[in-house]
Amino acid sequence: MVDPIVSTKWLTKVLMGGGSGLNIMYAETPDAMGIDRSCIRLTRVPFHGIVLGKQAIPIMQIDLPITFENPSNYRTETLTFEVVGFPPVYHTILGRPCNVKFMAVPNYTYLKLKIRGPRGVITVGTSF
Repeated sequence: MVDPIVSTKWLTKVLMGGGSGLNIMYAETPDAMGIDRSCIRLTRVPFHGIVLGKQAIPIMQIDLPITFENPSNYRTETLTFEVVGFPPVYHTILGRPCNVKFMAVPNYTYLKLKIRGPRGVITVGTSF
């Protein structure tokens, strides 16, 4: 679990899932963040592997900036999230597209994520 800044809100329940091919956000999260509906795109492209043996269809897609930071060194990238109507467990799940965009190197043994920042390496730890 990490706690990045998504759009302008600091989210505390974000799972960094290296096995997922999608960035997933639960439907309650954009509403709680007060995100304007004009920046949301409708989509009907199904995906598989979330619900065993069934396809899932996202409600919408949204592009949001996400920031990993420490006060003197931070990095922001824009990610596309598939918004799903499942019961929320986390605010969002960041998958491989996030790792690729940030060129992140996860270390699952130490529960750390290393990201290249403008002033050196940013080490993102877990928040329990």
